[in-house]
Amino acid sequence: MMNNEQRMAAEIYAAVGGKENIRALEHCATRLRIILNDDSKADKQKIESIAGVKGYFLQTGQHQIILGGGLVEKVYAAMGHNSSGASVKDEAYAKMNWLQKSVRILADVFIPIIPVIVAAGLLMGLRNSFFNDLPENVLVITQILTDTAFIFLPALVVWSTFKRLGGTDSVGFVLGLMTVAPQLPNAYAVGAGDAQALEVLGFSIVGFQGMVLPALVTGIFGAKLEQTLRKVVPNALALVVTPFLTVTISILVALFAIGPIVGELQSLIMSGITYVIELPYGIGGFIFAPLHQLFVIMGLHHSFIILEFNYLGEGLGNPLNPMYSATGAAMIGAGVAAYLKVKSSEDKGTIGSSILSTSFGIGEPLLYGVVLKNPKLWAANLVGCSVGGGFVMLVGLKPSLVGVTLIPAIPAYIGQGIGLYMATIAISFTTSFILGRIVLAKD
Repeated sequence: MMNNEQRMAAEIYAAVGGKENIRALEHCATRLRIILNDDSKADKQKIESIAGVKGYFLQTGQHQIILGGGLVEKVYAAMGHNSSGASVKDEAYAKMNWLQKSVRILADVFIPIIPVIVAAGLLMGLRNSFFNDLPENVLVITQILTDTAFIFLPALVVWSTFKRLGGTDSVGFVLGLMTVAPQLPNAYAVGAGDAQALEVLGFSIVGFQGMVLPALVTGIFGAKLEQTLRKVVPNALALVVTPFLTVTISILVALFAIGPIVGELQSLIMSGITYVIELPYGIGGFIFAPLHQLFVIMGLHHSFIILEFNYLGEGLGNPLNPMYSATGAAMIGAGVAAYLKVKSSEDKGTIGSSILSTSFGIGEPLLYGVVLKNPKLWAANLVGCSVGGGFVMLVGLKPSLVGVTLIPAIPAYIGQGIGLYMATIAISFTTSFILGRIVLAKD
């Protein structure tokens, strides 16, 4: 007799066109991610009717079946599918359009850097709260812990870009360090008038401090150059000539062309986006927060990650992070309203587990499995997003943080506006919850 996971595995196979229709199968924290040979064979209604399935959506070529933490690993094991070496990530990438591919590459570049930024943000919050009165020589140690990741952020971006595009890690890392070498005038100091740019052949050269977009372009240029050199440099000379030419040509192009040109472009882009987000009276946040959720639904939300890193690289603080928490809190508010509305213990269990996962930053089960299924509830949630986002910008909440939201982000807000952060969550939750109760009462 089949157990529950085996039953679900068999029903999922039947609903997606059989085992032979699956080209690749993987899972993340809460979802099965499936690439099919023939997408038309997937039966959305049949998938969503399977007991234990909390939601389903098709995004960038991936059929994603929401099961929730714990259960997804067991169902995946019960399916026992051999993808014959096929990767869901690679197969999905092949099906993406150019915009989706660009966003995916951005995510692959910046996501590996997020853990060190999260750690630095947490340490910064702790230092601001508890360690500001330490002796000067001890305070220097805390500054090493909190500031290093931000100082060398351009180097990390060049390295990660190199790695993502198939370049040699060590070459990318050294090239990245060169962009912020101490021999170069510090871009922050030059901007503040405390130092002068290095004048060479009529070019004004500065370090890449705060320049995330130029670092990204430098990494792309360097990786592509190295790949080209691999094809033309004889094998007998490759070990010496390829890295030498890659580093030398790339750093010269970076300092003389990419830095000045792309740096100016970054300034223009940041000025325009910042102008919109920081519209007076919180209007920018009121617009951006629900817009971000729409980008999540379209699978394009990773496009904002470079904007977040630009905020941090320029030392401005990141207002997007608390707005993401506002959208999560709004979803939870809508989810609690739905939880109180349903009667069956199975529905309550499904919604309750989705609320819990959202509290720790994994919102897909709640968004796709609960909120989006009811247009009125989704509208209530969007209002909660807007109100919370507007509040964030109205009070100027801008932590040095990226990558974590809601409960996991709380420690990092200590010393960086923890009271305003908790108020943001409360306002978003309450707005969405009250409106959710009102609209669901009429159903």
